[in-house]
Amino acid sequence: MPRRPRLHLPGFPLHVIQRGNNRSPCFFSNDDCAAYADWLQRAAEKLECAIHAYVLMTNHVHLLITPASPEGVSKLMQSLGRRYVQYVNHTYRRSGTLWEGRFLASAVHAEAYLLKCMRYIELNPVRAGMVEQPGDYRWSSFRCNGLGKPDRLIREHDIYMALGPNPAARRDAYRSLFRVQLDEKVLTAIREASQTGTLLSGERFRKEIEIAQKRRLTRAPRGRPRKVKDESSMSEQLDFGD
Repeated sequence: MPRRPRLHLPGFPLHVIQRGNNRSPCFFSNDDCAAYADWLQRAAEKLECAIHAYVLMTNHVHLLITPASPEGVSKLMQSLGRRYVQYVNHTYRRSGTLWEGRFLASAVHAEAYLLKCMRYIELNPVRAGMVEQPGDYRWSSFRCNGLGKPDRLIREHDIYMALGPNPAARRDAYRSLFRVQLDEKVLTAIREASQTGTLLSGERFRKEIEIAQKRRLTRAPRGRPRKVKDESSMSEQLDFGD
């Protein structure tokens, strides 16, 4: 089966996930995270990819990126992945693949989901039980977005900038968002969009984009369409269930 083409919508951020092969570790020390972050920053600057949020977990990475060109994120992940794998193989005297196939990427409707997606990314260490507060985790953008710690990786999105008239006000407003847990429906929507490579948005907005793009932005149900049965056969169907 041919690969499903990645969905790129000009001006839309992409939520990118890359996992270690078979969920194995891809970071083994702080030095590894520092090396990855440095090469990520260089590649993002070179390829004009604005990074709004990130987290480097033990066995996977989350990034929220707005690329300047359709191929920007693919080029960034290819360059970064190749260089980091060479570094890990040399440092730890290993060989073979490090990453699990293609990275996952879903376009994000910024007005509805950008801040939710940022929170989802930066709360990863908390959900994993690694820290109690997102600011306690070193390899995350929360220290920049929420606490004001300088981070060369981060370029603020307009939605984030609209949180307040100055940096202190924006950080305060952003931190206040973390006082309320993400709704389970939001978590499910983010995860499903990431796994399927589809648009993270509300239903109405998605349909508008589908019309504009002249393509379906959700996966069609698997299998043949069910035949419509007349009312006389419905009792048999209900008796047997699914």
